[in-house]
Amino acid sequence: MAEPASSCKPAKQGNPVLKSRIITAVILLLALLLILFALPDGWWIALVVLMVMQGTLEWSKLSGLTVRGSYLYGALTLLIMLALVWSGAQDMKLAHLLIYAVSALLWLMVVPAWLFLSWRVKSPLLMCLTGWAVLIPTGLAMLDLHAVGPWLLLMLMSLVWVADIGAYFAGRRFGKHKLAPGISPGKTWEGVAGGVLGASVYALIVWYFVPVVPLTALLLAVWFWVALAVLGDLFESAIKRQAGVKDSGSLLPGHGGLLDRIDALTSTLPLAAMVILFWQLG
Repeated sequence: MAEPASSCKPAKQGNPVLKSRIITAVILLLALLLILFALPDGWWIALVVLMVMQGTLEWSKLSGLTVRGSYLYGALTLLIMLALVWSGAQDMKLAHLLIYAVSALLWLMVVPAWLFLSWRVKSPLLMCLTGWAVLIPTGLAMLDLHAVGPWLLLMLMSLVWVADIGAYFAGRRFGKHKLAPGISPGKTWEGVAGGVLGASVYALIVWYFVPVVPLTALLLAVWFWVALAVLGDLFESAIKRQAGVKDSGSLLPGHGGLLDRIDALTSTLPLAAMVILFWQLG
């Protein structure tokens, strides 16, 4: 859930960074919708594998790997993703649940302790393993949730995006109280509140047309979802701060790198996929 570096100042008209950010977001959204709903499933699989590989490249730089180490890390990541794709979701649900369990352990236990204790990991091996725990479950979740239904996947991702937009603009307009100044000085509690409000309104609109669960349960799930999204954002910010960089890359104009755009998805989609797989097996 991104917020601007100066979240306590109102946005200026004609802000070139905001304009570039919006243009990039619109192009990405149109491309995503095209691949999700108009092209064969193979396109989505290829896109997910490419996203994981780009994330791996950016993570390698944040981890301080050598060029040789980055190539090796990327090659092993590609082999893992291809193995997951070729294995097929139907015959590997238990294995997928195990991968999602690793993700849940990371986000619900390891990352909170990591952030609270301000860990600075020097071991390249530990950073590589952490990168796999972040990226592999996210790519797998995108594949599994797409298999359940493209509309479900889009709705889950949209919930994160709406929260991100709410946090961005609420932070710019009202942000005063810092959320985690030692990790990401631009993020504020007012931004988090804006994200919660935006996600709640979005969920209420969806629930009005598709009331498949009790409203109270839905809102509680949404608030937990936003908390996970904030955690993913803060964790990537901590990794970038450790690496001494502002963005994970420069792939996306106005946004930075791919990791800067999917940080909140890495902490949310795998847990959603895990819940749905449990429900299917039950």
